[in-house]
Amino acid sequence: MARYADRSLALAYTGLVLTPLFWAGNAVVARGVVDTIPPVSLAFWRWVIALAILLPIGLSGIRREWPVIRDHWPRILVLALFSVASFNTLLYVAATTTTAINIALINSTIPIMVALLAFLLLGERTRPAQGIGIAVALAGVLMVIGQGTLGRLISLSFSPGDLVMVAAVASWGIFSVLLRRLSIPLSSLTFLSIQIALGTALLTPIYLIDLLLISGSFTLSASTVPPLLYVAIFPGILAYAFWNHGVLAVGPARAAIFMYLVPVFASVLAWLFLDERLGWYHLAGGALILAGLFLTTRNPPVPTKASAADPEQ
Repeated sequence: MARYADRSLALAYTGLVLTPLFWAGNAVVARGVVDTIPPVSLAFWRWVIALAILLPIGLSGIRREWPVIRDHWPRILVLALFSVASFNTLLYVAATTTTAINIALINSTIPIMVALLAFLLLGERTRPAQGIGIAVALAGVLMVIGQGTLGRLISLSFSPGDLVMVAAVASWGIFSVLLRRLSIPLSSLTFLSIQIALGTALLTPIYLIDLLLISGSFTLSASTVPPLLYVAIFPGILAYAFWNHGVLAVGPARAAIFMYLVPVFASVLAWLFLDERLGWYHLAGGALILAGLFLTTRNPPVPTKASAADPEQ
């Protein structure tokens, strides 16, 4: 029994290391395919593929829990708008004009955005350490966006992709706060399946408009299918499964520490595959963001079953 427990714990920690690696890879792939896959197409086909994989598994749960889905579908639709339809689409749009390293660093402020929005929208009290952490992390984000130069911030001469990424983080923050507020009594797999289905439906007209008016035609090919499979399977489905298992096995507070690895992995992958270089402002801003994360997430409240899952990275 002890050997089985040790093996299960080892698998949980392995999954918690792979999860930030997969999420970092999402940013690197998005940046790497900007010339071959339009960002809206990348988001749309990611979720189509993920839905095709999940639906056969989750269909029985959808049928069984259909009365709950029917009663709560407006709430699920709103959640799908800010998560499936918006978050990754904005992330992929950001990748067209900013680096994978910037994406990962700004993306790592999600817990801080959630704490800030929970205070603003739900009136949740923040501890003094949280307030300091939010301010420190914000300074780090401004350091990265301004590339360490105050003049760039004052003159607004920074990359538009950085601002789009901030909007993506805000979108995920709104989703997280609403998820806590709009409690929906569905099993994790059923919730994920119906959320992706509704989010893909919301993305479909945006995808068609993008093809007709902005990006032009896009066709699946031998060169575009592999990155689409990666973003659908690894940062989506597998990371979701690994994250949930890790939270259950080691607890949410300990699991959250592994999210600090996302910008680390992204920096290495971006250097290896995209020839992106770390600037001093990345290191300084990243250190401030990590310090802010530590202060903001120290002794966090235990999340609900629904909020433990983060499949949208």
